[in-house]
Amino acid sequence: MADSKLTHIDQAGEAHMVDVGDKAETGRSATAEGFVRMLPETLALIREGNAKKGDVIGTARLAGIMAAKKTSDLIPLCHPLMLTKVSVDISEDASLPGLRVTATAKLTGKTGVEMEALTAVSVTCLTIYDMAKAADKAMEIGGIRLLEKTGGKSGHYKA
Repeated sequence: MADSKLTHIDQAGEAHMVDVGDKAETGRSATAEGFVRMLPETLALIREGNAKKGDVIGTARLAGIMAAKKTSDLIPLCHPLMLTKVSVDISEDASLPGLRVTATAKLTGKTGVEMEALTAVSVTCLTIYDMAKAADKAMEIGGIRLLEKTGGKSGHYKA
């Protein structure tokens, strides 16, 4: 671990929002991934557009993008950010079987966008579950992790 100090905890052990006022603005990006494992029949239902609630993939993609933009409302110590791009990709994976989700968030700013990418993936997966749960309540959400980040003091990270 490059820096094992927790940045959101002060000397007294209390949580606080980090002051990023003196940090330089740099281009920053983060990519995260996750998956929803489901029955092959559920995957086929989604693929064919026959889910009772409608377009699972399109709705889940929009939910993920919206979630990235609301991350600071959901995670108490996250800074509100002026994102310049959020993309959410959902692809079929027969080996699960299920759907793989990848999200990327970008900006030029003083703090990273890892939480925005992770929030986008999480909410995308939850939306897939919500829209298909009538067909498959045993779906599994998992594998949510940061794949890569660029920019800032800590530099480049790749899983």
